[in-house]
Amino acid sequence: MAIYHCSIKIISRGKGKSAVAASAYRSGETLTNDYDGITHDFTRKRGIVHTEILLPSHAPPDFSDRSVLWNSVEKTEKARNSQLAREVEIALPVELDREQQIQLVRDYVTENFVSAGMCADIAIHDKEDGNPHAHIMLTMRPLAESGEWGAKSRKEYILDKDGQRVKLKNGTFKTRKINTVDWNDKEKAEVWRKAWADVTNRYLAEQNCPERIDHRSYERQGIDKIPTVHMGVAATQMERRGVITDKGERNNEIRKQNHLLLEVRRQIARLTLWIRQMAVQEVEKPSINHIQSNQNQSLTLLDYLNKAMQEGNTQQSGYGRARDLKAYAKAVSFLQGREITTLAQFQDTVSGIKKRYRDTNKRIKQTEKQIHERKELVDQSEKYLKYRPVYKEYKQTKPRKKERFYDEHTAELILYQTAERYLKEHLGTNNILDLKGWKAEIKTLASEKRCLYSEVHSLQDEVQEAETIRKCVEQTVQTEQTKTKIKRKNMEL
Repeated sequence: MAIYHCSIKIISRGKGKSAVAASAYRSGETLTNDYDGITHDFTRKRGIVHTEILLPSHAPPDFSDRSVLWNSVEKTEKARNSQLAREVEIALPVELDREQQIQLVRDYVTENFVSAGMCADIAIHDKEDGNPHAHIMLTMRPLAESGEWGAKSRKEYILDKDGQRVKLKNGTFKTRKINTVDWNDKEKAEVWRKAWADVTNRYLAEQNCPERIDHRSYERQGIDKIPTVHMGVAATQMERRGVITDKGERNNEIRKQNHLLLEVRRQIARLTLWIRQMAVQEVEKPSINHIQSNQNQSLTLLDYLNKAMQEGNTQQSGYGRARDLKAYAKAVSFLQGREITTLAQFQDTVSGIKKRYRDTNKRIKQTEKQIHERKELVDQSEKYLKYRPVYKEYKQTKPRKKERFYDEHTAELILYQTAERYLKEHLGTNNILDLKGWKAEIKTLASEKRCLYSEVHSLQDEVQEAETIRKCVEQTVQTEQTKTKIKRKNMEL
C-alpha cells in the first residue's frame, strides 16, 4: 500500500558531515573528498538499484560526475559550519514497477528542483523489504549562467526614517541578511511535500491504482481518526518476520480504537439523519406522533415499542425472539429512564449523545497525542544514552580511521544523531532527561485513556439502544402503511 513519507534535512559541515561522504554512501561508490583528503568507500553497500544526476541546462557538463559536483561544493564552502547540501528522502509506492518509480522521481525532481536551478543527485534504494525509497541530494547555492556558484545571501543596509544608514556604536552600519534564493524558506518545504503527493497520485491514477497519499495530517485533512505511529524500517522488518514490536502493538490498538470510534460516529449520524427525515415528514404526512391508535390517541415512542412486540415485528424463532425481547427491554428502559415520549425529546437525547461523543473523542485525541509525545521522548532518550558512547568514540577516532569506524557503526551513529536532534528540538534549553517522570506521566495518561474508552463503550451501548427504537418505529410505521394500503384496496373493491 502506498504510504506518504517525505523528510527534508540539511547536510552540514558543522555537524561533522560531508557532501562527498553523503553522496558516496547513498550511491554506493568510492569518492575522495578533496577538502579533507578522506576517501569514502561504500562499494559494499547493498540495495542500491538506481543512481543518476540531473542538472539545469546552464550547469557545467562535468557536474554529471558526482565526485566533481560535490567536491566543487566542498571547495566553495569555506566556513566550518557551512550548509553543504539539502536532502529529500521519499518513500516510493510499491504499486509502481521499477521503471515507473524511477520516472516518478525524475519528474518530481525536474519539476521542483532542477527547474529552479538546483543540481540533484538521486539514489534509489530497495532491499526487497517492502520499503523502496529515494535519497535526493540538492545543491544549496544558486548557479550562475556562467556555471559559477553564486552567493547564498547578501547584506542589505537598514535605513532610518530619513533613508540614512543606521550607525552602530562600533562604527559599522546596521545590516540584515537577504537570501538570494527562497529555497530555505519554511513555506518551500510545504510546497515540496505537497508536490510529492501530487505527482505520486498522478502516477497512481495513470496506472488505475485506487491508492492515494496526502502530505497533510489527519487533523488538517478533516479526518476524524487517531494517527498511527510511524513504524520505521527496523520495526517494519521485525513485524514481517513475525516479531512483535511495541510500535506494532500500539498501531494495532489504535486501529481497533479507530474502528470503535468510527462505528459509534456512523450510528449517531444514521440516527441524526433518520430523526431529520421524520421531522420533515411532520409537514408532508402524519408523523409518529399523529398516527392514531384504535383508542384514537397519539402513539408515543413507548407505544410503538409495545405495538411492535404485540404485532410480531420480531424474529419468529425461539432464539431470535428471545434476542429481540432483550433488545426491546433495553430500549424501553432507555425511554423510561430518560422520560422520553416524543420524537423531539428523542432528538434532544441523541444530540446530547452526539455532544458527549465529540467531547470524549477530542479528549481521547489529546490524551493519545500526549502519550505519543512522552513515549517518543522516552524512546529517543534511551537511544541517546545507549549510543552516546559509540558517538564519543567516533569523535575521538583519528581522521584516517574515522570512515571505517562510521561504516562499521552507521546504524548506531544515525540513531544517536537522530535522537540528539529530536531531544534538542523538543526539550529546548531544558535538556534534562526525565525518564522516570515521563514514564509516570505515560502510566497516568494510559489510565485516563482507559476511562475515556469506557465512556465510548457506554455511548455505544446507548446508541445501540436508540437504534433499536428507530428500527421498532420504522417496522411499526411500515406495518401501519401496509394495513392502510390493504384497507384502501378493499374499500375500492
